Amino acid sequence: MTTALTPPTGGPASSPLEASPPPQPLPDGLDDLLTLRVPELVATRRHIHAHPELSGDEFETTALVAHQLAALGLRPRLLPKGNGVICDIGSSAGPLVAFRADLDALPLTDIKDASYRSTVPGVCHACGHDVHTTILLGLAPLLARLADRGRLPGRVRLIFQPAEEAMPSGAPEVIAAGGLDGVSCIFAVHCAPQYPVGVVGVRSGPLTAAAASLEIRVGGPGGHTARPHLTTDLVDLLGRLVTDLPAQLARRMDPRWPVSLVWGAVHAGEASNTIPSLGYIRGTVRSLHREAWYDAGEIIMKLVPDLVSGTGAEIDVEYVRGTPPVVNDKHAADIIGAAAARALGHENVFEAETSMGGEDFSFYLERVPGAMIRLGVSPPGATDQRDLHRPGFDVDERAIEYGVRVLAHTALAALADETFGSAG
Repeated sequence: MTTALTPPTGGPASSPLEASPPPQPLPDGLDDLLTLRVPELVATRRHIHAHPELSGDEFETTALVAHQLAALGLRPRLLPKGNGVICDIGSSAGPLVAFRADLDALPLTDIKDASYRSTVPGVCHACGHDVHTTILLGLAPLLARLADRGRLPGRVRLIFQPAEEAMPSGAPEVIAAGGLDGVSCIFAVHCAPQYPVGVVGVRSGPLTAAAASLEIRVGGPGGHTARPHLTTDLVDLLGRLVTDLPAQLARRMDPRWPVSLVWGAVHAGEASNTIPSLGYIRGTVRSLHREAWYDAGEIIMKLVPDLVSGTGAEIDVEYVRGTPPVVNDKHAADIIGAAAARALGHENVFEAETSMGGEDFSFYLERVPGAMIRLGVSPPGATDQRDLHRPGFDVDERAIEYGVRVLAHTALAALADETFGSAG
């Protein structure tokens, strides 16, 4: 659900890996094991991409994930609804570090020309969740080998979460099912198509904004456009709400906590000579401050009746607080940033900018420290725009291997870390 970021000025414009020093190897031959598994991972990603499932309906994807984990000798546990997976690897004697991926796709039509194009009409993986899921599936056999050899100093939990794109989202369901029980820290990657493949963006503090959905439904007597005085002119009313509500909201909010209200849908009527009796507008409210995310709803509930007063319209306002802001823990961000440097080279790790997109990884970070990073997925030198939530979205699949390497280094560093090793 987040928005991809542009690398800082002066960052690599072509393939960053060509200039990188050799990455630090993983222990116990894990680099060779990963190399052998890359073709299988690419095939898995393409299968998931071709068979996307919307939020709440990720049952086939869940079955695929559980099957692959069980084939490694692991014991995956399904979430209560059967559309998500939790799987622990390693000994319960040590610290517990978690990694999260999301399973759901978006209600968009896949327009790209590729053999793995979506086979489900009106549904496609336009946010990279298929990549996130595949990266965790690639991490699992590496950690399982270390655990089998007694070389994993603790336990790693892989969380495959449903409904990241929905409001309300799936993270609270995972938490309610015990997904964070005993966890000392949690990490995640998110595809960033404005980064070239081989680059990651890391940031301490706010990474994404709080997000809420807003719908205002209006009703009243309709009629002929020749006699608007006998109707409640809902089209005119909606037009005024579209412009006046964001302006008034900005004036009512604490200026230290700016809020963005942007409309995504407006609908009323069909005929040019008929004033409709029903209409609605829908939008999103975003802020980098949790307090503003909460307060904006209360203010909107008071503002809308004031703005509609005197028109005679009936109104119904629905404000759904979707996700709080993702605020990366500094220590966790340092750990995954250093791990990314070991995996990809120091010059390929940037400070990520803050995004106004929303991400329900934030719910985990309200319970335990952790960090999300941006993973570059754009082919080197690409000039076409492959931004998230676009129907032609695609990735350079080398990002899967790079993501696995980054998370493998992160797992080992976090398990060995004194701060997280003593938590949980």
